[in-house]
Amino acid sequence: MSKVIHIAGRPIGPEKTVFIVAELSANHHHRYDQAVRLIEAAKQAGADAVKLQTYTPDTITLRSTAEPFQIRGGTLWDGRTLHDLYQEAFMPWEWQPRLKQVAEQLGLILFSSAFDSTAIDFLERMDVPAHKVASPELVDIPLIEAMARTGKPLLISTGMATLDEITEAVKAARGAGAREIALLKCTSAYPAPPEEMNLRTIPDLARRFEMPVGLSDHTREHTVAVAAVACGAAIIEKHLVLSRSDVGPDTAFSLEPQEFARMVEAIRIAERALGEARYGVCREESKSRRFRRSLFVVADVKAGETFTVANLRSIRPADGLHPRHLPEVLGRRASTDIAAGTPLGWAMVANASPSVTTQPARCETHKVNR
Repeated sequence: MSKVIHIAGRPIGPEKTVFIVAELSANHHHRYDQAVRLIEAAKQAGADAVKLQTYTPDTITLRSTAEPFQIRGGTLWDGRTLHDLYQEAFMPWEWQPRLKQVAEQLGLILFSSAFDSTAIDFLERMDVPAHKVASPELVDIPLIEAMARTGKPLLISTGMATLDEITEAVKAARGAGAREIALLKCTSAYPAPPEEMNLRTIPDLARRFEMPVGLSDHTREHTVAVAAVACGAAIIEKHLVLSRSDVGPDTAFSLEPQEFARMVEAIRIAERALGEARYGVCREESKSRRFRRSLFVVADVKAGETFTVANLRSIRPADGLHPRHLPEVLGRRASTDIAAGTPLGWAMVANASPSVTTQPARCETHKVNR
C-alpha cells in the first residue's frame, strides 16, 4: 500500500506539505451565503481543501423520541434527539455541487463524508476527488466497501476505534479496491481535551499500516494540530466557523477564520522546522563556528618556557588549536616568544609533529534520509 496518496493531483504523505482541510460541518447554519463565506474564509486562511458532510436526518437516523434516540451522557447536545440534532446540522444536498464550483474557482479541493449509499452515489455524480469515512461510520463495513469501490482515495477517521476495528476497516477497503487510503487519528469528544488526544498514536498507525496518517482535531484551539504535525501528521482537519457567537452544534470546537489562519501559519513553520535528520553545521550556524572554544595563550610565554594551566587555556573563540590537544601540549615547551591573547598553533610548540590542523576545521554535514 502506498505511503503517499493523491487527491486532485495533490500528493499527501510523509515529507509532503501538510494537507490542511477546513471542515464546514454544521457551521453553515442553513444559510447558503454563509456556506460560501466559509469557503472563502478557508481559502483566505490558507486551507488546501474544504470538506462537507452529505446526509439527511432520515439517512443517518430515525425520527423517534424513544430512549435509544435521546442524546445523553454529558455531551454538548444532551436533551435532544438524534433526528433533531441532524435536522439542524445537515447541509442541503442541492447546495453541494454549487459549493464545489465555488471552491474550485478559488483553487480549493472539495470533498465530503458520505453516510449512506445514496450519499456516495450523489457525491460520485458531483465527481468529488476523494471520500471520507467519519469516525462513527468506521464500523459500517458495507459503507466503507461501497466508498472503496469508487476507486477514489479514502480517508478514514479512527475516533473510538480499537486497533482491531481499524484493521478490519482497512482490510475491507483494500479488499473492495481502495488503493489510496489515509487514516485520521481522532478523539470523538466534542470538544476534545488535549490530554486525551494521544498523538503518539499517529506514528504508530503509520508504522502499522504503512499509509499516510493525519489528525481530525476537535480541540478548542490549534496547539494540538501543530503538535500532530511534529508527530508526523500528513493531514490536519479542523472545523471552521465564521464566528462562535453564531451558536450552532459545532461552534464550541471550531476555529474562527483568524484562528484558523494562525493554525495554518504555525503548521507551515512547524513543518519547515522539522526538516530532516542532519548533523554538522547548517548555513545559519556557520557564522557561529568561531565562537567555539580553542587553545589560547593566556599569559606571556618566553621561548623554551613550559606550557602550563596558568598560561594555556581552552577559551572562546575558535582561532587556536582544538581543545582536544590541551593534554598533549601541556608540559611541552614554546618554540618562540608568545604574547598573551595569541591563539596557539602547532608552530609555537617545540618539536611538534601534528597530524591535525588548527580550527576552524572543514565543515562536514551528514544528511540522513527519513
